[in-house]
Amino acid sequence: MTFQTRASDVLPRSGASRTTLQRPITHTKATLPTVILMVALALLASSCNRGRAATATPMPEVEVATVEQRDVPVYSEWVATLDGYVNAQIRPQVSGYIIRQPYKEGSLVHEGQVLFEIDPRPFQATLDRAKGDLAQAQAQLGKATLDVERDTPLAEGRAIAKSQLDNEIQAKLGAQAAVESAKAAVEQAELNLEWTKVTSLVDGIAGIAQVQIGNLVGANSILTSVSQVDPIKAFFPINEHEYLFAQSKGSAISSDHTIRFFGTTVELILADGSIYPQKGKVLLADRQVDPNTGTIRIVAAFPNPGNILRPGQYGRVRVETNLKTGALLLPQSAVAQSQGSYQVAVVGSDHKVSMRTVKPGATVGTMWVIDEGLKPGEQVAAEGPQRLKAGTLVTPKPVHLSREGN
Repeated sequence: MTFQTRASDVLPRSGASRTTLQRPITHTKATLPTVILMVALALLASSCNRGRAATATPMPEVEVATVEQRDVPVYSEWVATLDGYVNAQIRPQVSGYIIRQPYKEGSLVHEGQVLFEIDPRPFQATLDRAKGDLAQAQAQLGKATLDVERDTPLAEGRAIAKSQLDNEIQAKLGAQAAVESAKAAVEQAELNLEWTKVTSLVDGIAGIAQVQIGNLVGANSILTSVSQVDPIKAFFPINEHEYLFAQSKGSAISSDHTIRFFGTTVELILADGSIYPQKGKVLLADRQVDPNTGTIRIVAAFPNPGNILRPGQYGRVRVETNLKTGALLLPQSAVAQSQGSYQVAVVGSDHKVSMRTVKPGATVGTMWVIDEGLKPGEQVAAEGPQRLKAGTLVTPKPVHLSREGN
């Protein structure tokens, strides 16, 4: 490299004559080490630029779910209240003092088992008196019968007056009536004595006693309740629209009720979210729609071995209401709701994210039936569009989904 300096470019120093400050032109060459250093710096700068380009941020991985198309059953759920198949209030038939409680509260009792015992002594005395009255009436009947049998031939032979025989015959009829009345009194006294032992009317679970030993009870007293819980009933209300839909789509018809209700098979979801293992069946629909709520009560029955279910429990009944053919399924976690609209993040074949509004329908397990907005085979971000932006390039990573709802 050569540097050239002209004399005219050199300014005169102070005190020197312009004519005497003329210098010859000189040529300076750069040294070889300088050239090598400059080339190395240029190569280093180029390498750094290429390194920055190579270490650009990679595309993030996103789990995607493929929109699946298949036929799925559509279920509906309603809140249900459990109640005994039969609920019997145990009341005494006679008044008296409770002297015994043979049953154990909360235990399984059988029809005819004694639950309470009322003091029987007054009723035993009444029975004894009624039996004595019966014996007396029978004796009177016997005498009247003998009188009629003795005087009948005498009256025919006119040995006695006909009116005397007539009186004896009427006395006999009165004695017969007295005997029948006395028999009825004895039967009533026997019933009252029997009713001092208050028994269960059905097989079931006996509730907590409402009285204690020594209490005076009467016909209006409730001693306890017994509920037949195997099977157990489930009551759930459906609105009029759902009922009409059930009538039009269902196929099962009861022999006693013209109910078409989804094949009548019912599942019960308990309060802890678990599914009761026994399947139930719809028994009947109530006779009318409740004008206050616009709903009609449906009654289903579930087997209850072990008496696990109890009256008063709440749960949800799930019924297959329809079969949707060619339904598009997507995990519920892939759909985000915002201000009444539903959005998903669709990952295209170019790995670019685009936001799309969809219209979800019924739920099938953890899946959502998508009625509008997607096509079969499209890939959607499995965790929803919350952390993604339209136009972002991503690396799709398929996520395994269980086939719930089959």
